[in-house]
Amino acid sequence: MGISIRAYARHRGVSDTAVRKAIQTGRITPEQDGTLDQERADREWERNTESPKVGSRRGVVKARTPEEISSNGNASLLQARTVNEVVKAQTNKVRLARLKGELVDRSQAIAHVFQLARTERDAWLNWPSRVSPHMAAQLGVDPHTFHVALESAVREHLQELGELRPRVDG
Repeated sequence: MGISIRAYARHRGVSDTAVRKAIQTGRITPEQDGTLDQERADREWERNTESPKVGSRRGVVKARTPEEISSNGNASLLQARTVNEVVKAQTNKVRLARLKGELVDRSQAIAHVFQLARTERDAWLNWPSRVSPHMAAQLGVDPHTFHVALESAVREHLQELGELRPRVDG
């Protein structure tokens, strides 16, 4: 026969609720009669309980992936449920953002950017034809020669810009 749950809680300096929770989650094992072997319970408590992080009043619970939980022999159903709830919350957050229109389809965004770039390129290719006669007259140079030079400079610049590869994958 061991000591009572309340006596063990006083020994550990925790509430009897904390001890009951440790028993319920399998961190410590009671005797057949419901009492606790103090030495064995101390060993199990130390082995199966994470200590609070420095600088915090409470222990920090780090969400773990299902793979981490399934690889841990001491994993409890409570930990698996916690991970499941975290995943559900993250999924719901994404769904809500999509419903609010805060998320866009990646392939549509890429197609839109491509179309914008093509429109910009076409506007630049047409620009020398529109402005070269006026600029040549202002400068007093041959309009054809000026147009060819301006068009060549614009095409060279567009070629340089075409070598840039924007990243759209974050």
